[in-house]
Amino acid sequence: MPAIDLRKAQPGDEATILQFIRGLAEYERLAHECIATEADLARSVFSERPEAEVVLAYADNEPAGFALFFHNYSTFLARKGLYLEDLFVLPEHRGKGIGLALLRELARIAVERNCGRMEWAVLDWNQPAIDFYERLGARAMDEWKVYRLTGNSLTSLAAPGKP
Repeated sequence: MPAIDLRKAQPGDEATILQFIRGLAEYERLAHECIATEADLARSVFSERPEAEVVLAYADNEPAGFALFFHNYSTFLARKGLYLEDLFVLPEHRGKGIGLALLRELARIAVERNCGRMEWAVLDWNQPAIDFYERLGARAMDEWKVYRLTGNSLTSLAAPGKP
């Protein structure tokens, strides 16, 4: 097994993070939707008020994976939560404990920050990930459906006088 090291991303890591984001987009068959740039990441992850945080994983000193997360809020718990937006491990590093190490680190951060929960979404066809998460004790929230507004639908709804 490789030596696994985790660290918080810092300015200058934008290219590495973007490499992982693009790898995830390819894996999820969504590369056509990936328009993020290094400049976008510099602004959103490393600004004075970051919108997200990133933990990078290294296997034997080589970039191997990442987790990008941010805080959400539960009104029922009256506490923040930790939302894992993306978790990705390069194919050649899978099965070596890197994904588990990243999830453990996020769980540690959530507990340290007094979060009431940690949650994420997974594509319904990604059975390896589903099996992995369920082995950790995570449970699917099957009674919930995720809705999203983007592009013209979002712009239209934001316009004054639109239903």
